[in-house]
Amino acid sequence: MQKLVGPLNHLSSAGVTDFLPPIQTTARDDAVLKALAGFVRQEALGPGEKLPTERILAERLKVSRNTVREALTRWEGLGLVERRQGSGTYLKAAVSPDMLHMPLTLSGGNDFAGLMRTLEIRRALEAEAAALCAIRGGKAEIAEIERKLDIMEDAFRTRAGMSSEEDWEFHQAVYRASGNPLFEQIISAMHELFHRFWEHPLGVRDFGHASFPYHRTIFDRIAAHDPDGARAEALKLIATVEDDLKRGAANLELSDRR
Repeated sequence: MQKLVGPLNHLSSAGVTDFLPPIQTTARDDAVLKALAGFVRQEALGPGEKLPTERILAERLKVSRNTVREALTRWEGLGLVERRQGSGTYLKAAVSPDMLHMPLTLSGGNDFAGLMRTLEIRRALEAEAAALCAIRGGKAEIAEIERKLDIMEDAFRTRAGMSSEEDWEFHQAVYRASGNPLFEQIISAMHELFHRFWEHPLGVRDFGHASFPYHRTIFDRIAAHDPDGARAEALKLIATVEDDLKRGAANLELSDRR
């Protein structure tokens, strides 16, 4: 069997057929994901490389384009692919046919109890990711984290603390450098839930501002390859968020009494 070479957007339908046999099963969405993962492994495709178009994939798998689209949406929700408008679908993380696909059904809410539940997950993930990043992060990864941090700090200062997207990108860079792709995949699946912390929850207009300096101290400990220090600084950041939640809850309670 001849291995496909060259840019993926130039793949012929005949070439893709070799690695994408028609699906003959009722569990088509899972089967599509498994077939796509097999193709990715066969072609040794890595993060940043482009997948064939939905039309080509649907033709070779003998399923509808909607089925392919839904399967890719599941991968996107897990942080495995990125869809770029007008360009196509690109891998963001390594995939294999042995992967487990676990959609998350999350009960959040903007009330104090719901936000605190989410914060407990953030505390566990961010502290451990920061520690692993300090152990495993190479020069390129640490340089990328610093670049994201500089952008975030500039946005925070020039936009009166409105730096939610830049903040998110900084934390994503830390997760990527942890050496464990599950961190980024889990966080990507929880993107909407986590973003509630940047939407002035519980009426706190300066919510999260107190956490700002800890992004720099987390980076400093990562750059020094100090896992205990990085974990400690991440926990300090989360503690400021918890204080903001409690402040907002107290203000709401006081308002209700009036």
